[in-house]
Amino acid sequence: MRLASFSHVRRASYGIVQGDHIVDVGKQIGAQYPDLKSLLTAGPDLLEKLRSQASKLSIDEVKFLPVIPNPDKIFCAGLNYRSHVEETGRTESEKPVIFLRLAASQIGHGQPMIRPTVSTQFDYEGELAVVIGKRGRHISRDKALDYIAGYSCYNDGSLRDWQRHTSQWTPGKNFPATGAFGPWLVTADEIPDPTKLSLVTRLNGQTVQGATVDLLIFSIPEIIEYVSAWSELVPGDVIATGTPGGVGFKRNPPLLMKAGDTVEVDISGIGILRNPIEDEKS
Repeated sequence: MRLASFSHVRRASYGIVQGDHIVDVGKQIGAQYPDLKSLLTAGPDLLEKLRSQASKLSIDEVKFLPVIPNPDKIFCAGLNYRSHVEETGRTESEKPVIFLRLAASQIGHGQPMIRPTVSTQFDYEGELAVVIGKRGRHISRDKALDYIAGYSCYNDGSLRDWQRHTSQWTPGKNFPATGAFGPWLVTADEIPDPTKLSLVTRLNGQTVQGATVDLLIFSIPEIIEYVSAWSELVPGDVIATGTPGGVGFKRNPPLLMKAGDTVEVDISGIGILRNPIEDEKS
């Protein structure tokens, strides 16, 4: 099942994607479950019941929002593909490199990623996103997949100069409208083995990144085990699992995003997250 958050006629909602339509579940049960994050706790039976009852909207009528517009936490794994570690000249760490994103830095599929006026070093990072479906702490890696609601595409857009001001990456990862998340969540029952997924990032139609998820240094279960040791995971939490080699700032010459560009993150079994690039309006 594909689940998306969207707005329609200035009303935020969520629903089930069916071909070129969205079943507007939020319109029907929004009083009880106001957003997709809250619906994750209800289970699949309710969704199946609503699939045939709720009204439908054409995908062309809606504005996609980040899959989870209001996550409690967004965890991002850095340097989690060897190809990316090697291109940066770093060495592999003994533990996962984790930093946090703010919900306000995200936009949805089709919406512009904004290059801020204070930087010209706006870079792409295509990633697989994991969405947590149930509360947990101290989750062992052998049970970790049971806590996943589903998977999506993520573009961890990065302002490289701001990222490298100090050893802390937070500023370069949290400018408004620099992280893209979507187009939808594919529920975990449709992806029993995420290691079989493949990821491709394209800039203006040119393939710039490509990898299979089995090449992650720290697997999805290992990341969940590590993060849940120090933070309680709750439904709607997001984990961006890392980007492969091919990022723009390590190319010669650098290939960085600018106004007028289009960037795509394409993950097999999920879909294509596509966003235009625009400059911040002064």
